[in-house]
Amino acid sequence: MTAQASSVPGSPMDAPAVAARPIAASRLLYWSLRRELWEYRSVYLAPLAMAGAVIFGYLFHLAHLSALMRQAMTLAPEPQRELLGQPYAVASGLIMSAAAVVSIFYSLDALYGERRDRSILFWKSLPVPDLTTVLAKACVALLALPAIAFAITVAALAIMMLLSTVVMLASGLSVATYWSILQPFESLFGLLYHLVTVHILWYAPLYAWLLLISAWARRAPFLWAVMPPLAVVIFEKVAFRTAHFQDFLMNRVSGGTEATNQMQGNVMDPAQHFTPGHFLATPGLWAGLIFAAIFLYAAARMRRYRGPI
Repeated sequence: MTAQASSVPGSPMDAPAVAARPIAASRLLYWSLRRELWEYRSVYLAPLAMAGAVIFGYLFHLAHLSALMRQAMTLAPEPQRELLGQPYAVASGLIMSAAAVVSIFYSLDALYGERRDRSILFWKSLPVPDLTTVLAKACVALLALPAIAFAITVAALAIMMLLSTVVMLASGLSVATYWSILQPFESLFGLLYHLVTVHILWYAPLYAWLLLISAWARRAPFLWAVMPPLAVVIFEKVAFRTAHFQDFLMNRVSGGTEATNQMQGNVMDPAQHFTPGHFLATPGLWAGLIFAAIFLYAAARMRRYRGPI
């Protein structure tokens, strides 16, 4: 008797192997970004905590709001906006500053932390390219954090405006006049414009540099991020008695003045004039974006060959 075949004809074992469908790069980037937001909850907890502190502090300011409104009615339009709009400018500045601080420390720890806690061994076992991982982390610092901070800022300012409206009605003052002085929608547009031009486009090479250092440094990434530029500044001053590199760094860190036609201390001032054409024509913007792309690519290559610390 001949031995029978170990498989029955037509059974699933005889079916041809089906090749696994490749996952789209956009889907890999989407899930990598979701993973970052799930792991680093300080991305939204820190701005939320700052917004709560700002609203709590504004409750004490409401006791003087009616007196400030009567004082503002005796002033010119620009001093009126400065007097009544200062709490809103301070609130937005504090929330955005909290988000910026989180962006800095997140970028420094994004690639360094996974090598320190050896979770890189797990993440490298997944079918996710290193460049996709680095781009997801860059999207958190450059896109997700500003967007989250802006949404939280809008919510906080809306609560402050609502509380102020209640105080105005209780004091018998004109709510319409109060809103016309503040011009909240124009102010929010100014804040959004500032976020896109400065925090996203202008700061892109700074965050990319921090990600590169995070992928390279074996310890103390903050010092490695700060010391090389500082050494160049000191060397230039000692050797050539000039400060060109220092001026370049200060212009980049301060956000530059190319986005508007004048230096504005309050980015939510409705009176400021935007110059997006001049900003997009600035050579420093495009040079910075080119360097940001180079830094991100170098960080991806570094992550590929760097092992656990």
